[in-house]
Amino acid sequence: MIPDSFWQMVETLGALRRRDIGRLFQLLNQYTGASQTQIGIAYGASQSTVSDIMRGVQKVETLAVFERIADALNMPDQARITLGLAPHQPSPDQRAMRAITPADTRPALHATHVSDLLNLDTGNTQEEDDPVRRRTFVGLTSASLFGAMLAGIPRPLIDAEPFAPILAGHLTEAPAVDAAPDLAALTAAVDHTRSPYQACHYTDLIKHLPSLLARLHNACLALDDDERLRAYTLSADAHHVAAGLLLKLDDQGLAYLAADRSMRAAQASQDPITVGASARIITHTLMSGHHLGAAITTASTHAATLDRDIAAHTPESLSVLGSLLLRGAIAAAQHGKRDTAHELLTEAEGAGQRLGVDGNLRWTAFGPTNATLHRVNIAVTLGDAGTAVDVARTVDLTTITVPERKASLLIDTARAFLQWNKPDKAYIALRAAEETAHEEIAGRPSVHRLVRQLVTAAPPTLRRDAEQFAAQIGAAQ
Repeated sequence: MIPDSFWQMVETLGALRRRDIGRLFQLLNQYTGASQTQIGIAYGASQSTVSDIMRGVQKVETLAVFERIADALNMPDQARITLGLAPHQPSPDQRAMRAITPADTRPALHATHVSDLLNLDTGNTQEEDDPVRRRTFVGLTSASLFGAMLAGIPRPLIDAEPFAPILAGHLTEAPAVDAAPDLAALTAAVDHTRSPYQACHYTDLIKHLPSLLARLHNACLALDDDERLRAYTLSADAHHVAAGLLLKLDDQGLAYLAADRSMRAAQASQDPITVGASARIITHTLMSGHHLGAAITTASTHAATLDRDIAAHTPESLSVLGSLLLRGAIAAAQHGKRDTAHELLTEAEGAGQRLGVDGNLRWTAFGPTNATLHRVNIAVTLGDAGTAVDVARTVDLTTITVPERKASLLIDTARAFLQWNKPDKAYIALRAAEETAHEEIAGRPSVHRLVRQLVTAAPPTLRRDAEQFAAQIGAAQ
């Protein structure tokens, strides 16, 4: 945040009294390190507009722009009064947001469509007259982001070590107690792991998931008959979450162990839907190890088996079937098998149409919209950057209720813009992704590599901001 002392400086007070925004911006740059692009993003202007204001080529004269700048800088009331504005009166929505836990200081992403976000031209000096452009910038990056850009402290990558002893087999046998494991409590605990995973709260998840895996192992040993089958289903789901998290952390060894445990438990559960769900994480793990042919075969074979074993598909089975086909399509795209990728994608879209809604059954986030998100991923993976952006622009962000999926779309769109040699828009997409799900950006090595590519590709006008963003998320080289 901008320190209170800044607003009390003689130079700052003088600039405010004169309504000299150019001088105010110069002082912000001098004393806080805020760049022209950061200042512009904060209040909805381009870097070139901020530069013109700082050089005196352009002046801020309208009350509406003064208000926007004051709001974006989170200007205290005394500073607002000095500038000639009324004290800040938060709206009911803003007051409600202030009641949210202080740990979450990032603003919500208000852009409705990806096109609203990515059609922005950061080199356009006329955005002052474009209300859509202004609303999009302000919705994406208001005062709280400005503070985060100034005060962001790089965070280390999430440590996967707590999983190692559990997945390596250093587990206790069934506990020597009279009471049987509480399946209801275990079910609730497994469900609870999915929420932080899909919300990209990986630091919180890793605090609880390893011990839950041990509890489930003990339950599978202690229970009998149908209760044991249910415990195996829960164990398969929990190990699936663990493998997914470990893949995000680039820990392929532990991810393989977790995925294997998931499939073994799924097979022991005797439930074809659970087996199909675990086949998805096996496919993903094979892809991570670049065993792409085996990944395609795994996804295709298990999808066909699930389709055969389910006499009459339910919404749950369609969700698992469709998500498994999508995983196979991505594997095919990574393997350069364009026709296979589109065939599997078309099959998945068919499952989505049969399902008819965007749901989250079996925590798949599967539905017609999710199939469209994967179409973006597949296009950019195949090198079709233009197609990827065109498809992304059709997506209504408000229909994506899972933060991890929304962030993934923005990351894929950033990849497409880098392919297209449009680093300015890639930067905007990555900032939006970080706003949506901080740990999906700050905690993943693969995204760090993407941000470093952005830094390399950034022109001089963007380079400093890209480097600061990389430093903020801990991706600086």
